[in-house]
Amino acid sequence: MATSLSSHISLQTSESKISDFPDWYSPETGIYSSNHPSISLPTDPFLDIVSFVFSHKHDGVTALIDSSSGYSIPYSKLLPLIQSMASGLHHLGVSQGDVVLLLLPNSSHFPIIFFSVLYLGAIVSAMNPLSSTFEIKKQVSDCSVRFAFTSLEKIDQLNNLGVHAIGVPQNIDFDSENLGFSPFHELIGGRFGKAPRPVIRQQDTAVIMYSSGTTGVSKGVVLTHGNLIATVELFVKFEASQYEYSSSKNVYLAVVPMFHIYGLSLFVVGLLSLGSTIVLMRRFDGNEAVKLIDYYGVTHFPLVPPILTTLVMTAKGATNTENSFKSLKQVSCGAAPTSRKIIEDFFQVLPHVDFIQGYGMTETSAVGTRGFNTQQCHKYCSIGLLAPNMQAKVMDWNSGSPLPPECYGELWLKGPALMQRYLNNDVATKMAIDKDGWLRTGDIVCFDEDGYLYIAPADLEAILISHPHILDAAVIGEMDEVYGEIPVAFVVTRHGSTLNQEDVMGFVAMQVAPYKKIRKVVFTKSIPKSATGKILRRELKKLLSSSCRL
Repeated sequence: MATSLSSHISLQTSESKISDFPDWYSPETGIYSSNHPSISLPTDPFLDIVSFVFSHKHDGVTALIDSSSGYSIPYSKLLPLIQSMASGLHHLGVSQGDVVLLLLPNSSHFPIIFFSVLYLGAIVSAMNPLSSTFEIKKQVSDCSVRFAFTSLEKIDQLNNLGVHAIGVPQNIDFDSENLGFSPFHELIGGRFGKAPRPVIRQQDTAVIMYSSGTTGVSKGVVLTHGNLIATVELFVKFEASQYEYSSSKNVYLAVVPMFHIYGLSLFVVGLLSLGSTIVLMRRFDGNEAVKLIDYYGVTHFPLVPPILTTLVMTAKGATNTENSFKSLKQVSCGAAPTSRKIIEDFFQVLPHVDFIQGYGMTETSAVGTRGFNTQQCHKYCSIGLLAPNMQAKVMDWNSGSPLPPECYGELWLKGPALMQRYLNNDVATKMAIDKDGWLRTGDIVCFDEDGYLYIAPADLEAILISHPHILDAAVIGEMDEVYGEIPVAFVVTRHGSTLNQEDVMGFVAMQVAPYKKIRKVVFTKSIPKSATGKILRRELKKLLSSSCRL
C-alpha cells in the first residue's frame, strides 16, 4: 500500500542486528512466518466464492443499509436477490468467462451485482466511477468488457465503446419511476427462472482489479475464486476470530470504496459471510459520519489516512463528545501509512476506541498484515503481524540478500492470496513474481523483535510533518554514485515560511539515526495522492527526474 523507500537509508548496521532469532524467522532461508497458527483452507477444487460465502451460518439480520435513505436489505433476501439478478443476467446473455464492468460508487446494489456475475462464472472488473473517458476506454479494451453496470449519464459513453451498459438506481425501491432504470428492474425482478450454474473452480478468474503495482502504469490484477476465499479466511474471518464479541452484532461504516480491493474484501465479500451489518456512505462527510455512528450504533470503522484526519478533527470540534462514539469499538486504517501525530490525536479524543493498521495490496487480495492490540502489547504505529499462512522476506536491494529482524529492506510476500498474474502482461508478471512465487512489493519494512512490521517512509514523513512550518511531506529514494540511493524529501510549507533545505535536513537529522538523514529537499506546492490518500511516489520520481534535467 505504501511505496518504496531506499534500502540504503533504512538498513541498520551489522552491530545492531540481533543474534538470537525468534522461531518465526529462519536465518538459513531468510523467511519470516506468521506468528499466528496456520488456517486450513478449503481443498475442494470445485468451489466458488459465492457458494463459499453463503455456506457460512450466522444469525445476522440486516446485511446492508443505505445511509442516505435508510433503505435496508436483510440477510434473508440477499441470496434470493443475487439469484434473481443472476437469472436476469443469464437471460441477457452473460455467460461464463464474460467480463462485466462495475463502474459504480458504494451502494446496496454493488454486492448483489458482484455476486450475481460470479454466480454465472463470469468475471467482475471494478472501476472508480469518476474515471476519465480515456481510463474507461483503456480498461474496457484491456479486459474485453461485454457488459457494464453504471450511472445513467455514462450509459451512452459505454454503449459507444461497444459495451451493453445498464443504469443502476441508488436503491432497489427508489427511482422506480425513472424509465432509465427499467432494464435494471427487469433484471432483478426474478421473472426468468433459475439460471443454470456452470462448473466453477477455485483457480478460475473471479475479478480483475487494477493496480499500478510497485512501478509503472496501471495493470489488471487477475484474482481467482481461491484468492477471494483466502481473503475471507485469512483476513476478514480471522480478524473477527481474535475478538470475543459476536461478528453478527458488529455494524460497519462503509466509506472506503467497494471498487478498491480494501473495500471489496470487506464490504462486498468478507463481512457478508459473518452476518455483520454494513452501513453505506457514498461520500464521506465528517459530521454526517458521526451522526451515522451514533444512530446505527456503528462498532467498526475501516478508513484511510485522510478520513482518519477528518474524523479526528470532527471529534475535536464536537460539542457533545460524551454522548457520541459510544458504540464505536475499533477504527482500522489502511491503504497508506498513518503518522504518529494523528494516532496520538486520535487517542486524545477517542481513548476508548481500539486503533489498528493493516497492510495489503491488490496483488495480495488485500491479505498481508493486520494489527491486533492486547493488554500486554499496544503497537499502534505498526502495520501489524503477518496474516496466517503468509510468509515474508526482507531483501537488501543492493545485495539481493535476505535481512534479519530489525533491519529495513524490501518486503517480499508469498501465500495463497497472491494474484494469479497481471492481465495480458507477462513481462510485468515476471518482474513482480519470481520463479519461486515471491511477490516483490516494492515497500520498505522491518520486523521488530515481536514480529510486528513497520513501513519506513511513515517514520521520516511523520517527523517532517511535525515541523510547524511544514503542511505536508513525502520521501522517496534517488540514485547516488556514492551511497547507491539517498532519501529525498518533498515538502509543502505554510504560506510565508522561509524554511530552506538546510533547515529541513537539520530538523530531521536531530531526530534520526545517521543512516536515515534526509540528503535532499524539494519544495513543492502539493504532494500527489490517490483518492485513498496513498502518496503517488512514481509521480514524485518523475518530478525529481525532470528537475534534475533542468
